[in-house]
Amino acid sequence: MQIYVPVTLAMLQQLVTDESLRPVNGTAFAVTPRLREAYTEGDDDELGEVALREAALASLRLLAAEPAGAGLPPRRAVLVAKVDDAGDVTLRPDLDDAVVRIGAAVSIDDVAAAYVDNAAAEADVLAAVAVIDEADLGDEDAELTVGDAQDHDLAWYATQELPFLLELL
Repeated sequence: MQIYVPVTLAMLQQLVTDESLRPVNGTAFAVTPRLREAYTEGDDDELGEVALREAALASLRLLAAEPAGAGLPPRRAVLVAKVDDAGDVTLRPDLDDAVVRIGAAVSIDDVAAAYVDNAAAEADVLAAVAVIDEADLGDEDAELTVGDAQDHDLAWYATQELPFLLELL
């Protein structure tokens, strides 16, 4: 099963250093049966985009929880990985249609790619991080601010490019 793991740049550094990463609370996103039911149309690639966007939104929440001044730019990041869905993945429709919980760390060998914001998104990401809780509670202005961050496309990086990406930050 292909999963989308929300991360931060600090977590990407950990993945590169340790060659594995345990998602926060084991939370990831995937094309689940419930997600398929929620959309009347769409192939696996299109539904994968939905799961990717949900993971990018979760990355904002992770950024909000990180200590200020971590020394890394504020950018959303998502890992795309393959996991054994037979025993490592539990569907979590009680949380959302695309949410899954994985029971093991993600090895760098299982990571297919990473999606990361470009520098142009940083101001919108910072603004969204500041109001993400208000957006979750239904504040319309905060929702628009989060939407501004979500409007930025994430850049695709192959796994072997991650050390170079992190070095250039």
